[in-house]
Amino acid sequence: MDSKKQFQADIITKVYNKKISLSNAQKMLGKSERTIERYLQAYRKEGISFVIHKNTNRSPKNKISPKLKKQVQSLIQKKYFDFNLSHLKEKLETDENIIVKRETLRSWAHEIHHVKRKKKRRTKIRKRRNRMSSEGLMIQMDGSHHQWFGNRESCLIAAIDDATSEIHAEFFNRETTLGCMKVLKQLIMEKGAFKTLYVDRAGVFGGAKRCNFSQVKRACRELGIEIVFAHSAEAKGRIERAFNTLQDRLVAELRLRKIKDMKKANEYLQRKFIPSYWNKNLSVKAESSKSEYTKLSPKKVQQALTFKEYRKIRKDHTFSYKGFDFCITSKIKLSLAGYEIELRTDLESQLQCYFAGRSIEVKKLKMPSRLSHSELEAKERIKAVKLARKLSSVTEASKQTGVSRQNIYRTKKILEEKGQGYFLGTFKKGSYCKNQKMQQKQDLVVNFSLENPHLGEGQVTKHIQNKFGIEISAGAVRGIWLRNNMQTIALRVEKAKKAA
Repeated sequence: MDSKKQFQADIITKVYNKKISLSNAQKMLGKSERTIERYLQAYRKEGISFVIHKNTNRSPKNKISPKLKKQVQSLIQKKYFDFNLSHLKEKLETDENIIVKRETLRSWAHEIHHVKRKKKRRTKIRKRRNRMSSEGLMIQMDGSHHQWFGNRESCLIAAIDDATSEIHAEFFNRETTLGCMKVLKQLIMEKGAFKTLYVDRAGVFGGAKRCNFSQVKRACRELGIEIVFAHSAEAKGRIERAFNTLQDRLVAELRLRKIKDMKKANEYLQRKFIPSYWNKNLSVKAESSKSEYTKLSPKKVQQALTFKEYRKIRKDHTFSYKGFDFCITSKIKLSLAGYEIELRTDLESQLQCYFAGRSIEVKKLKMPSRLSHSELEAKERIKAVKLARKLSSVTEASKQTGVSRQNIYRTKKILEEKGQGYFLGTFKKGSYCKNQKMQQKQDLVVNFSLENPHLGEGQVTKHIQNKFGIEISAGAVRGIWLRNNMQTIALRVEKAKKAA
């Protein structure tokens, strides 16, 4: 019994013994006359124990068992450690058949110091922009680099309708023009052509992020879609907030299902997550029921969403493309020399050639293989060693061949120890280097260039200096590319595919 109840019992006892009047008891306890009479009636029946509530030391009927509390806390620590409270409540209901209120969950999570908090940072005050009135008026598109599944970073390219928040998305290795085109094709084939595409300014001027974005601009122009460029991330807040939700929910769902490869991640994203969660819970109805999407024929969409490039036709009806020569095999009465041929590469990397809107058949020519700079150098060194043996003078052989005496001695030693086949093999692979530090730089440049084939030598130089702290010039990068036959983007992409 606490002091308050003790005081109450003392007053009622004195009222019962007529030592205190009823009106004074009202003032002292702050109760009404009816309440004091009820206290007196209870005192006559039960005595001083009337002040103790009848539910004291009784468990409430809706009390949650400590066993369930421990079970939920164990699930939070071991299985759902990266889920927010709302997401956690849903998963417990659907997967574990445990129904607990959100505030109860919050208190249990706080007890074990395991709460996922929202990131907070100061921002500028910005004016709120209302949603578009009809679906199809504006589509916001962007890419998000993140560790979506597994330990490797990948990119999720997504397009969201500003009016309804319906989303179309797909995982790629990085944010590229090809990825943007694939997401747009998926959206247009399903819903139709929209009015406006709202994107950031990355890659507009041929930058490293989406270096061929002009192809998307050209395709949108052919489909009647206007592109608008945002000047800040906050301007396209619809897609940015969508990425926040996806990073919060989708990453946890993929981890829970042990999905670690891109194919399964795309399958789960497009077949289950977007239809069953996003479109049901996060999409909204547009203000107007009228849709601004325009249905287009699949053929027109296919023709627009391709990579189109132009090459000049030579006098012998040949042209070059990505380091290879092609010959026109279609029967043509007049010469096409000096004109440009249109090369269309679809999203599956299949090449088709057109002239004046008509399809033209071409044939890839076989070019004689050329020795690389390093292989020519190896041949010259072997020739110098043979000449030195013939003349019995290394100095004379060096003068006649232009190979230094030091290189002749070094080559002679390698030929005697490991043979001519080993020596030529090291030069052919591009792995021979007398300076071990330079060899490490070469390997670093080759590996980084294969991971980022779209970067030029200047950009590779800056990235290596910033990321690895190694000083290397753009000319050195170019020289390494030439020695390894990877001086163009096409050659680097092809070599990267073979390495993978």
